[in-house]
Amino acid sequence: MDEIDPQLLRVLRAVADGGSITRAAAALGSSQPAVSQLLTRAEQRLGHALVLRGGRGATLTHAGQVLADHALHVQAALTAAREDLDAVGGLTRGRVRLAGFPSASSALVPAVLARMAATAPGVHTSYVEVEPPEALDLVRSGAVDVALTFTYVGDEVGTVPDPGLVTRALGRDPLALVTPADASRPGGPGPVRAGGSTVVDLASHRDARWIGGCPRCRGHLLASCATAGFTPDIVLETDNAAAVVGLVAAGLGVALLPRLALATAVVPAGVAVDPVDDDLARRVEVVVARGADRVPSVRAALDAVRSAAHLLA
Repeated sequence: MDEIDPQLLRVLRAVADGGSITRAAAALGSSQPAVSQLLTRAEQRLGHALVLRGGRGATLTHAGQVLADHALHVQAALTAAREDLDAVGGLTRGRVRLAGFPSASSALVPAVLARMAATAPGVHTSYVEVEPPEALDLVRSGAVDVALTFTYVGDEVGTVPDPGLVTRALGRDPLALVTPADASRPGGPGPVRAGGSTVVDLASHRDARWIGGCPRCRGHLLASCATAGFTPDIVLETDNAAAVVGLVAAGLGVALLPRLALATAVVPAGVAVDPVDDDLARRVEVVVARGADRVPSVRAALDAVRSAAHLLA
C-alpha cells in the first residue's frame, strides 16, 4: 500500500470533528483549498474515496473513518518517539495538557499538579477547566492529553463508546443533600453536620425549592427526584459550589452537591450536609486517547492522577 501521511490522518480527524472541509482547515490552521487538494491527492494515491462532499458540509466514507480512527494513535506514537529521543539527548522531557471539571479543580487537580512537579519537574504541565463533554472533545481533537471527567449511573445508556478514547475509573464521588438546618432536625439549629450517617430520602424535600447545577448535574437531579416520585422545583442554577452553599444558608433552596465540591467549600453554621443514597454517587474517570499512554509525559500524568485517587471514595 502507498505510504499514508500522518498529516492526512490529522485532516480526516478534523473533517470528522468539524463536519466540513472549511472547518477542518480552520482547526488545522490551513486553507480550505490546501486541505481539499491534499484529500484529492490522497484519494487518487490510495484508490479509495475518503470524503463525501455536499452542500451542507462533508462526511467521511467508511475508508475515511477507518483512517481517521488511527489519527490519535499515530499522533501519540509520534509524540512518544519525540519525547523518548529528547530524553536520550538530555533535552526537554515534553509537555502534558490536562482538563478537568470544576469541582475537581479545587481538590483533585492540585494533588495531581503537585505530584507532577515532584516527579516530573521537566514536564511542562498546563490545565484547563471544562465540563466533561467539552473535555472529551478536547481529547478527541488532540488539544488536551488527559481529561478528568465524571459520569452518573445510566449515562452510558444509548451511547456508543468512542473507539479512539480509553477511560479508566478512579473512584466514586458521593453526593450529599445540602439544606438549611432548622429546629426540626436532630440537635436543632446549629453547625454543619457534614458526613452524617443517616441517609436522607430526597422525597422528604419534595416541596422544597431546589438549586440546580451544570446541565449534566441538573439532568441527574431530575432523574433522581423522578425515581423518588416527584419533580423538583428548580428555581436557581449555578455551577459554583460556594454560591450554592451561600444560597442554602440564606434559606433560598436545597441542593445536591458532590463531596469533591464540598471538600474545599466553607460551610457555615446553620447549613446541614447529609448523605443520600449511595446509588446516586457519580463515577470519576480519567480519559486519554488510545495509545497516548506510550508518551512519557502522559504516563507521568496518569501516574499522578492515580496517586490522587485516594481523595475519592
